[in-house]
Amino acid sequence: MRRRDFLATSAVIGLSVSLHAQEADAETKAFEAAVPVIAAVQQHMFPEGGKLPSAKAMDTVTFLKETITHASYDRDIRRFVIEGAQELERRTQDKFLTMDDVQKEAALRSYEETRYGSNWLARIMTLTMEAILSDPIYGSNIGQEGWKAVGSFGGSPRPKERYIEL
Repeated sequence: MRRRDFLATSAVIGLSVSLHAQEADAETKAFEAAVPVIAAVQQHMFPEGGKLPSAKAMDTVTFLKETITHASYDRDIRRFVIEGAQELERRTQDKFLTMDDVQKEAALRSYEETRYGSNWLARIMTLTMEAILSDPIYGSNIGQEGWKAVGSFGGSPRPKERYIEL
């Protein structure tokens, strides 16, 4: 390989690594900004006093964070979860977190009427139910309260580790 070709290839690879790092940084910041919105939606869907334990009592947002940021989780779904929270914030002029329950319900029902919003809310519902009904080793279903609420128990054999590292 000629020196000029080597330098050009090295520059392209270096730029690629730098752009990937910047993209990952931007996604991390976007995710951190989306977390409070997602937590508020989870809490609205699973409030205190329901038949199932509340999202807050089960710490479902921690489960969600650990699940969707894991290396094995689908990047497109991760991006969808983040962008859906951003879209909800845009639709509510960045006021969703300060709304009362009636206003949140109206905002979520309006969002649900869109195909995108309906799919996003279904994804958040699925992730929240996974948290409430997962094995407690994954950080949610605290005290097995999710299982108790539905009269069930975990699978057998139960996991011994949280996640397999890739």
